[in-house]
Amino acid sequence: MSIVLRRSVLPHGPLLGVLFVMLLCWAGMAQAQVTAFKQAVAEAASGDADIADYYRQADYAPLWTGEGEAFRARRAALFGALAQVALHGLAEGRYDSAALMAQMRDVRSNRDLGRVEVALSRTLLAYARDVQSGLLVPSSVDSGLVREVFYRDRGETLAGFAAAAHPAGFMATLPPATPEYRALLKTKLDLEAGIARGGWGARTRTGTLKPGESGDGVIGLRNRLIAMGYMARSASPDYDATLQGAVQAFQIAHGLQPDGVAGPNTLAQINMSMQDRLKLVIVALERERWLNTDRGERHILVNLTDFSTRIVDRGEVTFETRSVIGKNTGDRRSPEFSDKMTHMVVNPSWYVPRSIVTKEYLPQLRQNPYAVGHIEITDSRGRRVNRAAIDFSQYSARNFPFSMRQPPSNRNALGLVKFMFPNKYNIYLHDTPSKSLFERDTRAFSHGCIRLADPFDFAYALLSRQTDDPKGLFHSRLNTGQETRITIEPAVPVHLIYRTAFTGEKGRMEYRRDVYGRDARIWEALERAGVALHGVQG
Repeated sequence: MSIVLRRSVLPHGPLLGVLFVMLLCWAGMAQAQVTAFKQAVAEAASGDADIADYYRQADYAPLWTGEGEAFRARRAALFGALAQVALHGLAEGRYDSAALMAQMRDVRSNRDLGRVEVALSRTLLAYARDVQSGLLVPSSVDSGLVREVFYRDRGETLAGFAAAAHPAGFMATLPPATPEYRALLKTKLDLEAGIARGGWGARTRTGTLKPGESGDGVIGLRNRLIAMGYMARSASPDYDATLQGAVQAFQIAHGLQPDGVAGPNTLAQINMSMQDRLKLVIVALERERWLNTDRGERHILVNLTDFSTRIVDRGEVTFETRSVIGKNTGDRRSPEFSDKMTHMVVNPSWYVPRSIVTKEYLPQLRQNPYAVGHIEITDSRGRRVNRAAIDFSQYSARNFPFSMRQPPSNRNALGLVKFMFPNKYNIYLHDTPSKSLFERDTRAFSHGCIRLADPFDFAYALLSRQTDDPKGLFHSRLNTGQETRITIEPAVPVHLIYRTAFTGEKGRMEYRRDVYGRDARIWEALERAGVALHGVQG
């Protein structure tokens, strides 16, 4: 902006003329200060396209560093949120609010002020991303964490904050608003308070403790369960009915067979420290942030550590069945991701994955061409080939030219129905003829897909929204014996998750074993990022 002066517009008289010239100087100084601020903002934001774009659109108007109550409220809201990062299991040093405060105190020029302006915006965006979508990138921690995390638009975050009438209220909307997240936060606080008080006391002995026994081991078990809240105070030294009931309640809450016997698996869980439980809760908070999106009014939730599959309608579990997941070896571990279930296949054929064909079946065929005779061998055009005419010894995993298929039958590896949410990992839910595996505590036996204990009931539940007779529809296709597809309308979101700490049906926090060791790796990554346990003494 330029100012053109003409003698005719100058005030008359020497004093007024001097005053006018002074005003012009002050105006020029003010304009220079504004220009210096804008240039500093532009320079400081130049390395971040989203921040730079926001300030360009705002004509470089300050979001934080202006005068007045609105600007003070924004600064207070940001620093108030940063003071609470440990509550969410985030790394306090990651945002370095002390250094930010020092930078604000050291402002000596408008250029300094412009740099502070951008630093505050950068800190807001870092905090918002971490508390909304997680501190870690899942795939960088474990190859099975293939979940795609949704990240909010950073420019929209800045614009939303600028438009908010109550900045602190805006900050409160950033973390996940799910009941599960709130329950995890409460459990975290409870555990931290318990750790500060000394935890659950002495661990009990290992081995096995049974109803009818007495002695120091039983007393230790009793005291531990009292401290955990599974039974009322008692002075009894005996493994009586009350203690047995407490053991069963503990077993149910930890995914163990509720036989009332404190065997090695049960005692290992009972003897876990508060610190180790707290780690699982902090990891669960991070995982909840990774899934901070609309999961669907109706959705399917497969919790791998719980070996369970549920249908959830409007936040309520309306169907549940036991599941078998991928074996904890090599490439068999079930991945974690979300997709949409579009259809089911009744009387499915099993098209054997290439990895199973070459790693498991080809070595058998080299020894005996009639091995795995219940599975057809087909050529590239899908035609069944004559095993006797093939010398399998000449083939390797690399050049084996055939496919393998198991036709529909009661013996089919997929059972009588499979549920499809087409994905690049070739993972789906299905029936199985191996029903005995569902009776075990730990059910990690498959090649990666999810087997269901009650697949027919699962099918009825899925079809109940599109027909008055879901059972009749399903069995009309099943009874043909032919491979048939039934479209699921509308498609249902499917979420394969892995939670070792989660809220049970009665609102109590439940825990599961870290089957694949993934949560241990997540905790290690969080620690490297600066996350620490609070309440831990010494």
